[in-house]
Amino acid sequence: MKPSFTAFAVEDDPFYRKLVVHALSLDADFEVQGFENAAALRKALGKTVPHLITLDFRLPDATGKELLDFLQKNYPSVEVIMISEQQDVATAIDLLHAGAYDYIVKDDELRNRLLQNLSRLKKQFELESRVKDLEQMLQAQSNQAVPFVGESKTLQPVKDLAHKAAQSHITVTITGETGTGKEVLAKFIHANSNRAHKPFVAINMASIPEQLMESELFGYDKGAFTGADTAKAGKFEEAHGGTLFLDEIAELGLPMQSKLLRAIQERKIVRLGSTKEISFDCRIITASHKDLKIEVKEKRFREDLYFRFFGISIDLPPLRDRGKDLFLLADFFAAQAVKDQGLQAVKFSKEAQQKMQQYQWPGNIRELKAVVELAVVLSGGNEIGENDIHLKHSDFLEDQLQQHKTLRQYEVAIVQHFLNQFDGDTKKTAQHLDIGQTTVYRMMKEMV
Repeated sequence: MKPSFTAFAVEDDPFYRKLVVHALSLDADFEVQGFENAAALRKALGKTVPHLITLDFRLPDATGKELLDFLQKNYPSVEVIMISEQQDVATAIDLLHAGAYDYIVKDDELRNRLLQNLSRLKKQFELESRVKDLEQMLQAQSNQAVPFVGESKTLQPVKDLAHKAAQSHITVTITGETGTGKEVLAKFIHANSNRAHKPFVAINMASIPEQLMESELFGYDKGAFTGADTAKAGKFEEAHGGTLFLDEIAELGLPMQSKLLRAIQERKIVRLGSTKEISFDCRIITASHKDLKIEVKEKRFREDLYFRFFGISIDLPPLRDRGKDLFLLADFFAAQAVKDQGLQAVKFSKEAQQKMQQYQWPGNIRELKAVVELAVVLSGGNEIGENDIHLKHSDFLEDQLQQHKTLRQYEVAIVQHFLNQFDGDTKKTAQHLDIGQTTVYRMMKEMV
């Protein structure tokens, strides 16, 4: 059976190095490597981070205290046992306060003390592993609870594609207007995939300055730049085993597009300030409110990167095209707001619903959420009235009149608007507009 834990023994004296390695190897659960100095240890840490390190207090190229401080800063999860020829109580106390797990003197009890420590540490490592597993399970349960609210006909193809995407490892690209819920859809796909128990990591390309993008995506080593006092993992490392969501991917500059392409092709990244390649395994989902085909045509987005992301493409419809989903989402956000604010349950009055239905929601679901949350607070009771609904943008008619259309095109747009509101119900649309149902059918042909 493969050992569960790894240990490094750093000792410049060949006799004691063999002794420590042998003692640690007596526990079959540990895979042990020996190193003769600090330089060899640092090099090994670039490839493997062990569970335990035993450090000789005096090494030819560093003191044990210096190495302990280095490990505490850069590898805080590693337990360190100090080994010394001196039985100095003050030194031992100082090292224990600095973070050492134990201080052992080189005497006849060295082997037994090491084995006792291994026994305790194994229980600690196993407990930490169980805690991590439980955290991942809780994260998975939380992910599974990610709601994707909607039952409209326009949303059904989106849900079908999302479920298909979740059952595969193919790259997904989500498009749609700002505020349509692209990140919610990405979380929904992750939550229903076999990666649900692993991290979902999101980064918005539009919110990160270009000069910081590489360090955010790929991470950096200590000393890579001024202020880099400790090493930091990038988003690719954080998402290992899970899903990496690259939002507003079209905002990424061409130089970083080239580096991103290389990373995706090789499935490896290199931290800033390092030469070591780090492999990653994560599912990539991208999103943009821009048409990437146009961005490629205009030379603002690399064609080869576009085809790397070319997998399942899902276009989220705007809220104004989702009919009855408007009220499903409004009720959902109202229930959330009531719970968060500790208020009593509320419902929307008929007048409030009519006001919301006649609005175009240019800010989509994001705008609806903000409007509903404010309305819940303003209502002061168990019903949200028309005056509690505060809308900032122009209404449908004003928005249409800003466009240069023929009278016939305006008529078709109006019929389209109410078809969306009534979730494609031609009878309700005809009744509302006081026109014949055949007129609605005729205009629907002009919408194709």
